[in-house]
Amino acid sequence: MARMRGSRRLPMLRHWRDVQSLAYMAALPALMAWQWIYGLNWLLYGLMLFLTLGIGVVHHNHTHLRMWRHRGANRATDMALTLLQGHPTFVFFPAHAGNHHRYQHGPRDVARTYRYGGDTNHLAGYLLHPFQAVWSLYPLFWRWLARLRRYWPGALRYCLWQYAAWLSLWGGLLAVNPSKALVFVIVPQLHGLHWLLATNYLQHAHTDGGPERRVRLSYARNFEGWVNPLLFNIGLHTAHHEHGRAHWSDLTRLHVQHYRHRVDPMLIERGLVPYMLRVFVLALIWPRCRSRSLMRPEHIT
Repeated sequence: MARMRGSRRLPMLRHWRDVQSLAYMAALPALMAWQWIYGLNWLLYGLMLFLTLGIGVVHHNHTHLRMWRHRGANRATDMALTLLQGHPTFVFFPAHAGNHHRYQHGPRDVARTYRYGGDTNHLAGYLLHPFQAVWSLYPLFWRWLARLRRYWPGALRYCLWQYAAWLSLWGGLLAVNPSKALVFVIVPQLHGLHWLLATNYLQHAHTDGGPERRVRLSYARNFEGWVNPLLFNIGLHTAHHEHGRAHWSDLTRLHVQHYRHRVDPMLIERGLVPYMLRVFVLALIWPRCRSRSLMRPEHIT
């Protein structure tokens, strides 16, 4: 009986599909270490850059629905994601759950895409959005930490440990070999962070941030296609917003059954790569490839 009680305390995944998440978390540092030892391999480096995108989505998913049924395992995963992504994982709570999902791209969403230079959807906006968003989000992080300091000092220490782990990793690797640290760890992690923030632009630029956005389900763009299984269905964004606690593996069913037929066809894209090629590249030559905003001018603030 004691043995059975002990077995129940072992860490268990909430959903078996998160084996894919764990595989990404194991593969990224393995590729970094292999190239650190044996030298740059462009094929492996490209795969590593793709995995930095996947780690960002794993981080996102772990914030919405903790991966494990065991608190200690979830905290260990937080720290592992901090080291893999190159930024503390706690920031998703104030920036994403407490801001973006709460205000749904509306005028109180501090990183809304139409806040910076008007309601745009082009390559320059996509590339610049992460830098603009960070400028807006970091004051949110500091206010969050100040509240923790006042009311939950234990939680504050946990967040500060994440900062310490991240900075210690970068500092230690830079001390050992600055060039390898930059090429094989820091630059890939910054690439993943840029993509993570730029995804907000892909999913919401030229969507509706007005007062009817929730009723019309017009606040998010959805990407179907082959990228979704590789990136944990992150493209099925309306279903995710409407069911923030749903496991990522359930989003396909929710999208098909409940939202695909209700969302404006302009917000359903057959694939991420064709969309980016059309809107960010071909639109520079052919105006008919440009996306059309669903925002009313009086709602752009």
